[in-house]
Amino acid sequence: MEAARINELLRPFLESPPAIPTSPSSAALSLSQVENILEYLDLLLRWNTRVNLTAIRQPEEIVTRHFGESLFAAQHLFPDAQAAHGHVVDVGSGAGFPGLPIKIWAPGIRLALIESNYKKGTFLREVVRKLELTDIAVFAKRAEEFEDEADIVTLRAVERFEQAVLVASRLARPGGRLALLIGEGQMKQAKELLPKLEWSDAVKIPHSSRRVLLVGRSPEIQNQSSYESA
Repeated sequence: MEAARINELLRPFLESPPAIPTSPSSAALSLSQVENILEYLDLLLRWNTRVNLTAIRQPEEIVTRHFGESLFAAQHLFPDAQAAHGHVVDVGSGAGFPGLPIKIWAPGIRLALIESNYKKGTFLREVVRKLELTDIAVFAKRAEEFEDEADIVTLRAVERFEQAVLVASRLARPGGRLALLIGEGQMKQAKELLPKLEWSDAVKIPHSSRRVLLVGRSPEIQNQSSYESA
């Protein structure tokens, strides 16, 4: 697949809605970012013959379904990609979505990929090595064992959603955000499970009839002085 085709396939996911201002420099992918995506795609296709990373086999569908959705979330979470910073944790990273495309979009962030499956963790490390990405840690254990807090926690296409979303929410620092790439049918469940989060309006993902990005903000710690005097 050529760079021009990658750009064509991803364009609908990177066209900013009016509510999200983007500078011209952060509204489209650079040549180096497209090259990273091409190399990542090549690794994914080759590894997928031996390790079950994705049920999708067609390269163009992988680009739209996995890279497109992930970059759509990246642009909403980090409208100004070049100024983006902070700690992002991707829970149940699998083949690296959305975490690695978010890192490709916003290279200044610090990223942790949580993936307990050994073979998938090995694949993630290989992608990081081949793409020469920095400030990325692959945590090859269960998310319940991860001890750090993050500015943004992402969750996409995981099993046992009810349990996973609760675990993911605990990893967000006070005032941090939980970003869910989910089906519309899961929105009500997420809000009922996490009523204390301040939820933004869900944003529909392009080329999908039922997929959305739903972001909730964790409450800030209140009455800090009362905790210190207790």
